[in-house]
Amino acid sequence: MAAPSCSAPCLWVQVSGQRAASLLAIISKPFCSAASASRPLDAQRLAERLRAQKQEQTTKKVPVPTNAVQRRVQELVQFTQQLQRVHPNVLAKALSRGIVHQDSDLVVINKPYGLPVHGGPGVQLCISDVLPVLAKMLHGHKAEPLHLCHRLDKETTGVMVLAREKEVAHQVQELFRTRQVVKKYWAITVHVPVPSAGVVDIPIIEKEVQGQQQHHKMALSPSYRMDNGKMVRVHTRRDAHTAVTQYQVLSSTPSSALLELQPVTGVKHQLRVHLSFGLDCPILGDHKYSDWNRLAPQKLSVGTLKKLGLPQSKARHIPLHLHARQLILPALGSRKEELSLVCKLPRYFVRTLSRLGLKMPSQHPGGNHETGHPGTQ
Repeated sequence: MAAPSCSAPCLWVQVSGQRAASLLAIISKPFCSAASASRPLDAQRLAERLRAQKQEQTTKKVPVPTNAVQRRVQELVQFTQQLQRVHPNVLAKALSRGIVHQDSDLVVINKPYGLPVHGGPGVQLCISDVLPVLAKMLHGHKAEPLHLCHRLDKETTGVMVLAREKEVAHQVQELFRTRQVVKKYWAITVHVPVPSAGVVDIPIIEKEVQGQQQHHKMALSPSYRMDNGKMVRVHTRRDAHTAVTQYQVLSSTPSSALLELQPVTGVKHQLRVHLSFGLDCPILGDHKYSDWNRLAPQKLSVGTLKKLGLPQSKARHIPLHLHARQLILPALGSRKEELSLVCKLPRYFVRTLSRLGLKMPSQHPGGNHETGHPGTQ
């Protein structure tokens, strides 16, 4: 009896005739398949396999939620995942469509949600990766890469300033460092701060959170504490950073608010920490700082969930509602006047305002706010 033709171990079966042949074929088939799989793929077979995988992904059906809000949440999740998978040229093209301002020195974009500024663990694509491509799209193939002037968190949307030349980038970075840039953010919060306007001046420090999920968070490091009804100054740790945030309520309901925030300093996660731990008003969709002891989806009241049309089990998909609304840059270089840069709110932010019954103010030349319907912008 002849051994199988593939390079698998030979199995001799002491039976005769047709039964032996069929039995041997059954036994040897797995070994032949394994041997074939171990051989390198030629170009044709590799192309066929890739086409089959692509076809399988295309035809794979994702359940579509019946609830309109849940559909929008799913769309946003899919959009942020797609941003990490697209070709750098495609991302650069998308960023070019969101340009707010450009001149001989600066290019200002409206940063989308879910897109990191810098690379890191698990980051497949970020803004810094596509700056050379974006520069060529805007200024020709001989253009130097654009340069980052500051940063925004992955989940934060809004005004982001890029410089055409490295020297200009350093000048703008110095303006940020010396606090000459006016920064205004809009945020939707869970709860309403009391008083409705004020300043949070509490240093911030990075701490390790003990427990089942050991992790690091930025935390408050107050300079004062209450002792028997008296305010007592405490020793300030050396590694604590001075952090000052101005805030003002623009619109509110009994359970939520739209705030304008003006950070005077620029500490990591400053706005999120001051709002959550300083004012007990965490930003909607802030799943990291809504609870100090754990990393878990934000807990929302039944009333808020009902307005959003979501069950608590889907709250983890709610995006962070923090938008870099405006930057005011002082005169720089050949520009003799200050430059005001304003970015429109993303659609999900406007829809949430409407669902929660919050009114969006319109800005007037005098600098005062006047409330209006959320859909006016």
